[in-house]
Amino acid sequence: MAESWGSSRTEPGGTTATFRILHVSTGNVCRSPITERLTRHALSDRLGDRLVGGLIVESAGTWGHEGAPMEANAETVLADFGADATGFVGRELLDEHVIRADLVLTATRDHRAQVISMGHSAGLRTFTLKEFTRLVRAIDPATLPDPRDEGVVERARALVRAAAALRGWLLAPSPDADEVYDPYGAPITFFRSIGDEINQALDPVVTALTGVPAKR
Repeated sequence: MAESWGSSRTEPGGTTATFRILHVSTGNVCRSPITERLTRHALSDRLGDRLVGGLIVESAGTWGHEGAPMEANAETVLADFGADATGFVGRELLDEHVIRADLVLTATRDHRAQVISMGHSAGLRTFTLKEFTRLVRAIDPATLPDPRDEGVVERARALVRAAAALRGWLLAPSPDADEVYDPYGAPITFFRSIGDEINQALDPVVTALTGVPAKR
């Protein structure tokens, strides 16, 4: 499922500028739906009435349960954060999803490798969620385009380029540091811990994308 925010900018020639974020996990019924809907919720919270840019957020699974609903515990986690779970339908990851994506954020390193193996020059725009968070924290926001002047789309594109440039210099402290583990079949307590983990990883990412800190 995909959704965009705001009045997207129009580039020269009349083309509409958008930036598409794709969240990837295995079944597309737990981790990536939680991440997709928390991203949407955070963007809406940050931008409020000052909607700018054409940010599109969606998700898919490398072994996606096509047409499946979100896991009930995942819906509960989203409700805890006040995020909307309605209307979600699972999808299997297809070439066209990777081709269209400007930023791919995966749950694990294996998912990242699978996306990159699909080709489509995906390597420079595919990260695990936690890897991207780590890289984003190291980027000086002053070096990014001001979203009020150039729009959120241009800022987002610059953020991805900056993160890709840092990847070889800012390594994970441990192999597990970039992983979000699968809560499928686990009790709600584990789902909630994964939800907290995802939400904490998303916070600096959404701040960097929008230039707007979270409301405290």
